[in-house]
Amino acid sequence: MTIEIFFLIALALSFDFLNGFHDSANSIATIVSTRVLSPRLAVIWAAFFNFAAFLFFGLHVANTIGKGIVDINVIDKAVIFGALTGACGWNIITWYFGLPTSSSHALIGGIIGAALVKAGPKSLVLSGIAKTVTFIFVSPVLGLILGLGIGIAVYWLFRKSSPFKVDHIFRKGQLVSAALYSLGHGGNDAQKTMGIIASLLFSAGLLGKTFYIPLWVVIACYVAISFGTMFGGWRIVKTMGQKVAKLKPVDGFCAELGAAATLFFSTAFGIPVSTTHTITGSIMGVGSVKRLSAVHWGMAGTIIWAWILTIPFSAAISALAYLIVSRF
Repeated sequence: MTIEIFFLIALALSFDFLNGFHDSANSIATIVSTRVLSPRLAVIWAAFFNFAAFLFFGLHVANTIGKGIVDINVIDKAVIFGALTGACGWNIITWYFGLPTSSSHALIGGIIGAALVKAGPKSLVLSGIAKTVTFIFVSPVLGLILGLGIGIAVYWLFRKSSPFKVDHIFRKGQLVSAALYSLGHGGNDAQKTMGIIASLLFSAGLLGKTFYIPLWVVIACYVAISFGTMFGGWRIVKTMGQKVAKLKPVDGFCAELGAAATLFFSTAFGIPVSTTHTITGSIMGVGSVKRLSAVHWGMAGTIIWAWILTIPFSAAISALAYLIVSRF
């Protein structure tokens, strides 16, 4: 391996760390805002199950990112640098403003931006991009529907129970739902960086003639995202946990369970979805169970605009980074 490849692998793992840091809010916001766990214990809980996802999921999402967004033959060191710079840059901007945007779509936008500058539209794999863009809208809606449906079912089943009993049951239940959500988060998000590193190694001729994901890449990415989660993105925790809808333990349980189901489904079919979009939609769905006014729709609108802008803005940053580095 050359120094450039080592540097890009380190940059990719830094993005994976930043992904965990940025998206830790998704994993822990509900369980912290309902005071089931302290922030410190919550991030440890989430980080553990982020890493444990290694034991449960295949590598379908990693293969989609590695060769299903742009033509694998277009990818080189400059494209990878541009993609990671675009994704990291957008993540930092949105973290600063406390907006829970998608690290996944920032990475995809980064790949698209650099590839367009290098080889034009013919370099894009439109089927993979269409599937990903479709799920920008499908995953939050599916999360909302599942969150709403689970919320209605749970509220009906426990309609005759006292608030104290319900709170007691779902404080324990939320430990399970948060664990399942963190498994889904690790299983989908860590794989995106695996795909980037594997495509870099393949383009450098280090994987032979067949594209695959080496085991050391798998483990390194799960470790990086887990450590990022442990550090936590507290600005976004506040947005997710309180500004979208006020949550009780039973609400947190329903939201996490709905989001986890969406992530498990998407990962099984190799679709790189946004864990941020999914949990936000699920929180909105659960908040709507009580009454529509329980959801802060103004904040929801701001978040949706951030979602829409993620791919084009990260692509623009990536394109600029590619233009600069390709001159050297």
